Amino acid sequence: MQDRSWSPARRTPPSIAGEAPDEYRTRVLQQQADTAERRRQDLKDQASTLKTPAARIMVWERLHQTRLPKDPAHGLVAVIAANTGLTTDEVQEAQRERFRTVP
Repeated sequence: MQDRSWSPARRTPPSIAGEAPDEYRTRVLQQQADTAERRRQDLKDQASTLKTPAARIMVWERLHQTRLPKDPAHGLVAVIAANTGLTTDEVQEAQRERFRTVP
């Protein structure tokens, strides 16, 4: 038996019982448009000077589905800086704030 449950990897949701093919296509196209709009807004927010460095980094993490590394010399620090419009020093400061240990 084939699994028909929806997952992000499938990209398109299954049709709903009784749903006409044109209704299904319309629903899928709307979901794809919504997803594209969310991504466009996230990319805009990722580099927005109206957002704090921490907020920009959180958007970057969500878009790339990975976490800010703890190591200030990690290769992703430069990538995050470039994608967010921050300097590497600003990204490293965000690392220090996030990973600060309380004595």
